[in-house]
Amino acid sequence: MPTSSAEFDRHMMDIAVRMARRGLGTTAPNPSVGAIVVDESTGEVIARGWTQPGGRPHAEKEALRRAGERARGRTMYLTLEPCAHTGRLPTCADAMVMAGLKRVVCAIPDPNPIVSGRGFAQLSDAGIKVEIGVQADEARLVTLGHILAQTAQRPFVQLKMALDAGHAVAAGNGAPVWVTSPEARAYAHLLRAEADAILVGAGTVLADDPALTSRLPGLTDRSPRRIIVDGSLRTPATAKVYSAADTLPEARFRQVWLATRADEAHLAASPHATNRDHVTFDSHPEGTSRIGLATLLARLARNGVTRLLVEGGPEMWAAFLAAGLVDEAIVAVSPVKSSGPTIPVAGPDLEQHFAAHRLVCVARRMAGPDTLHVFRRESE
Repeated sequence: MPTSSAEFDRHMMDIAVRMARRGLGTTAPNPSVGAIVVDESTGEVIARGWTQPGGRPHAEKEALRRAGERARGRTMYLTLEPCAHTGRLPTCADAMVMAGLKRVVCAIPDPNPIVSGRGFAQLSDAGIKVEIGVQADEARLVTLGHILAQTAQRPFVQLKMALDAGHAVAAGNGAPVWVTSPEARAYAHLLRAEADAILVGAGTVLADDPALTSRLPGLTDRSPRRIIVDGSLRTPATAKVYSAADTLPEARFRQVWLATRADEAHLAASPHATNRDHVTFDSHPEGTSRIGLATLLARLARNGVTRLLVEGGPEMWAAFLAAGLVDEAIVAVSPVKSSGPTIPVAGPDLEQHFAAHRLVCVARRMAGPDTLHVFRRESE
């Protein structure tokens, strides 16, 4: 067991953060929260909870349900301030008070103005000892989609790149060309499962014809919404993003969000009109040569997207980086160069490339023979 109360609190909050990660990609527009009920006298974790699919039940109620009467007089570790605004159901703060908790340790407050401070106040008013700030950075990272949706009206944006040893991508010709290992590709599918939506440009659809689904065993039901940025409607109506729709378990995820500069008249006359059951048209007819990414992100946030995975291609990556809209980049680099035609993405110094966009390398790890580089915005 940890040797001090502060170390014990950090250890327990780390478990709560891991619980929060379990719900990523399934709870939007609600945040994915982790909660555990602990007997501090013995160090036993009595119950674990995380936000359930669809955003209900919340993590606190799930942990309390599992703990039952054993929650009385115990401590709860929680990654995000509990809800306290009234609605159709008792709030999480109500449930925590009724459960008889003695102490609540919470990582971060909720920036949502209808919650912020109220959950903590209700617990304190009921005589529960409340402590805030334990492992705040770790909890903030897993909650960043919710935080940015509330404070910046946009989702958390994560880039996923797969590069060869020369920091280039293979030039596809209507089918995917792999430059990284099966292990790195499996990790990419985990990122898909943890995202609310996945975005590519029309160039990637034409080059690789991806289905943009999660195909990791055990997580095939967690495919994100698919978004294509296609200003001039180049995406074929026969693309796999449409044909794969019927394999997805939930109707809302079968929709392809097509961001385009075409107006309704052009959309109605296009081949995409035959895919009306599987397409949400997002028209940006501003008359500019490019779709405004900030406008697109704001629209996605209003539609419940809090975590966006940008998979490609090079032109789309460059646009998000240039706009300063990237919060994290996961870059898988193969130890070998591609044997076919390639498209350069970064120069020889990968860290310098991302530093120009205020992204710093915070971690490296191996995925088979490939190296995964994690770049994160300096303030995050």
